[in-house]
Amino acid sequence: MKRTNVPQEPDLSDFLNPEWISNTLRRWLSHRMIWVLVIVVMGLWLLSGIYMVGPGEQGIVLTFGRLTPPLRESGLHYRLPAPIQSNFVVDTARVRTAEIGYRTEAGNQNLVLEEAQMLTGDENMVVVQLFVQYLVQDPVAYLFHVRDAEAVLMASAEIALRSTVGQNTIDFTMTEGRVQAQDQVKTSLQELLDQYRTGMLVTEARLLAVDPPVEVRDAFHDVVRAFEDRERLVKEAEGYAEQVVPAARGQAAQMVLEAEAYREQRLIRAEGDAARFLALLAEYLKAPEIMRERLYLESIERILSGANIFVLDTGSGGVLPFLPLTNLVPPAEPVIVPTEPAPSP
Repeated sequence: MKRTNVPQEPDLSDFLNPEWISNTLRRWLSHRMIWVLVIVVMGLWLLSGIYMVGPGEQGIVLTFGRLTPPLRESGLHYRLPAPIQSNFVVDTARVRTAEIGYRTEAGNQNLVLEEAQMLTGDENMVVVQLFVQYLVQDPVAYLFHVRDAEAVLMASAEIALRSTVGQNTIDFTMTEGRVQAQDQVKTSLQELLDQYRTGMLVTEARLLAVDPPVEVRDAFHDVVRAFEDRERLVKEAEGYAEQVVPAARGQAAQMVLEAEAYREQRLIRAEGDAARFLALLAEYLKAPEIMRERLYLESIERILSGANIFVLDTGSGGVLPFLPLTNLVPPAEPVIVPTEPAPSP
């Protein structure tokens, strides 16, 4: 007996039969499966609105192309899926760089002559390379107020550089005015970026190379070295002056103070001598003989204070038998100071 309710396994020929394929799809795509697929698709569509804003970044959300404030800070955020809303994430903490007059490729700096070559204020040709660092300060202006912010920055930096170099001489730009030229380029570049509303902030503009053309480069380098030697010698002379002048001023002040002290000492001694003379004069007028004798004795005492005095008997027939008188004075015996023995180790 043949059983018709037992499903038969499909044969290889069934996979190639369009009718069998149509019946199989119709059987599987029931109403329940359709709703499951719709829910899955809707869920994936809604989940596409989740986005991440990293540290140092800011997120911008647009609703049908219109800005939706506020700006999103770092963290996990959600927006309505496209095409209702869209988002942009801008890194505002990363320091970006731009190169004018050269390009760095594989660690090598390649000169871009059409950007680097320019005229100075004294109509000399010079090759200049500029390195710029900047930040994105306003992400909205950075994204929507200019078409290509980096290209605007490159063009503005070249304009500012050519304007600054064209206002100064080649010697000034290469030597003592290099730092001032860098400041002028930075100021001019920031003014242009603010005028174009690019939302970028220049943090540094540094001249990497300021060289004349290759044909006259050696001569200009000799000039620069001579200028540097002159500056070095001037600095050394100023340093020597700063060292010698204060010492001379100190010695002069010391000599003045010593002279003033000597003058005060002599004035005080003169005033004392005058007062003493007046006092002696008053006593002398009272008793001239006594004062004369007293002055004589004081003078003899002062003169003979360090002399050896010999008292001789006048009845011995003179001093000839006693000459030389120094032999009568016994020599002083040396004083021996006992020393203690050194302590044993």
